[in-house]
Amino acid sequence: MNDPLVPALLAIGGGVVLALALFVPYVAASYRRRGRVGWGHALLAASSLVYALALVTYTLLPLPASDGTLCTSRIARAGAQLHPFAFVADIATYDMANPLRNPAALQVLFNVALFVPLGALLRHLGRRSVLTVTLAGAAVSALIEVTQLTGVWFLYPCPYRLFDVDDLIANTAGALLGGLVAPLLRFVPGQRLAGEPGAPRPVTIPRRLLGVVCDLLGAWLTGALLATGLAAVVLLAGGDGQAPWVSSASTLLGTWVPFALLFVLLPMRGRGGTPGQRAVLLRPALRDGGVPGRAVLLARSLLGTGGYVLLQGLESSGGWAGLWGLAGLIGILATADRRGLGGALTSTILLDRRAVAPAERGDPASARR
Repeated sequence: MNDPLVPALLAIGGGVVLALALFVPYVAASYRRRGRVGWGHALLAASSLVYALALVTYTLLPLPASDGTLCTSRIARAGAQLHPFAFVADIATYDMANPLRNPAALQVLFNVALFVPLGALLRHLGRRSVLTVTLAGAAVSALIEVTQLTGVWFLYPCPYRLFDVDDLIANTAGALLGGLVAPLLRFVPGQRLAGEPGAPRPVTIPRRLLGVVCDLLGAWLTGALLATGLAAVVLLAGGDGQAPWVSSASTLLGTWVPFALLFVLLPMRGRGGTPGQRAVLLRPALRDGGVPGRAVLLARSLLGTGGYVLLQGLESSGGWAGLWGLAGLIGILATADRRGLGGALTSTILLDRRAVAPAERGDPASARR
């Protein structure tokens, strides 16, 4: 656990898990705030998740063994270093000719560099001022230092890392530097918007495929959350996690409840649409732009991604799920209006939810739904 690569790997792995969990909400929020999802903006958002976890792993890990020697260590006895700029004297005790071989200098540089991304990302993505991101850096650094001083808020009987006021100074300087260089992040491609965020946009292949990915990921995450919750309840209650009823209930919660919620009930509400279609601001419509009846909305869902999810859940489906998914993909790629298989079989199209259809122009209430 002392390998410096371990905190980085944990941060990357945890960031990937968080990115998957937040993917659908991020897509939905991006379409509503920015009009679309830009890959550059998404990359920076995902990087912020990895960075946040890296702050935790690099400042708190490795966790020590809670044994009799913990509170007799040099760090535990020191408690805190409260003399500002003591690092100057520490640097002078080592070779000044080559800073790259000076561990005290490298430590200061590392503490500055560690908080540069915080200032840069917070100013660029959060649209905050340099003063705000600097104060935020100071606050985050103080939280980390106090967490170390209290032994992870008294989880340990004494500190296992040194509270150092110089770390607080260096971290704050890093956040300030990050805030100053944040304008450079504007040059990351894939962030610029083409038109107003609220303007309707064409139904393109990438947009349709992104909606399908949101559908599948949403169903999987919902099922995983419900099944994990059941397992946790059974475990806390002291039940048998291998009991047949637990397996049956897990299948029900992990597969069929998400299917019923996301591809049966939700598509029939309002102007219709699966979770993924709603996330990318698309809705099923008749050729004149009107809202289809509930039976048509349900049929479109079940003949599209909902049918694939249904076949995936049936143990007796064999390879039909894959064939259904392939047919749906071909439908999206081959049809001129990207209606897909469900749209072709129900004679419906997909419209941008921000567009006012001809059938709705005389009814302001329906246009707002």
